[in-house]
Amino acid sequence: MIIDRVAHAVAARLARWRSAPALHPHGVLCTGTLTVAGCTGTGWGVPWLDRPGSYRATVRWSRALGLPRRLPDGLGLAVRVEDADGPDSTLDLLFTSSRPGRFGRHLPLLRPDALKGPYSTLLSYRVGDRERVLAAFPMHGSDARPDDARPALWQELAHRPVRFELRAAAPDEPWRTFAGLSLETMRAAAASRTVSYDPYAHNLPGLHPTERLRRLRDAAYIGSRHGRTGDDRYG
Repeated sequence: MIIDRVAHAVAARLARWRSAPALHPHGVLCTGTLTVAGCTGTGWGVPWLDRPGSYRATVRWSRALGLPRRLPDGLGLAVRVEDADGPDSTLDLLFTSSRPGRFGRHLPLLRPDALKGPYSTLLSYRVGDRERVLAAFPMHGSDARPDDARPALWQELAHRPVRFELRAAAPDEPWRTFAGLSLETMRAAAASRTVSYDPYAHNLPGLHPTERLRRLRDAAYIGSRHGRTGDDRYG
């Protein structure tokens, strides 16, 4: 498709120009824990969500366009859950800064502050027998500062864990929490290049992204990789 080729070409040129991925070129890599509360009422219809559990997580926070820190940018929160459905199984969830409303959750939102608002998957996930959007809402304790004084994510991590609630909702549902995510330590910046997140390759039975726009996303990611290697061929 023409739009796929355009996405591939644009991503390749941007990656070649910056000698880094076209989107989310640099990030902060954190380790933490994801805790699933399990079903206490109506189940999700997803085994992993309906049973309690605690899992190691590797989380990459990044700025989508790589703009200077003083400027708003699309913020990304990529979560890898280790051994989610048994040994050697992996779950990848990709969240982007957005609004929580019915329509705003599907649109990226440029924001200067990593902890000022929610992140969503933008596109829907199949969760059991329904399509729902997933989101990560930052949680602030009683010592939280006003929004305009809140430090950057990596500055906050130097003093205390950074916590999110992971929630899901269909268009006709309120947000409903399914897990908690605690970011606890930060790795060296260079390590952020060693983790490649892919929600289509790493998902679970009953919990996976829908196929909408998958070809477009794949074309852009392939273009970004080709731009860094000097191979601009598509297909």
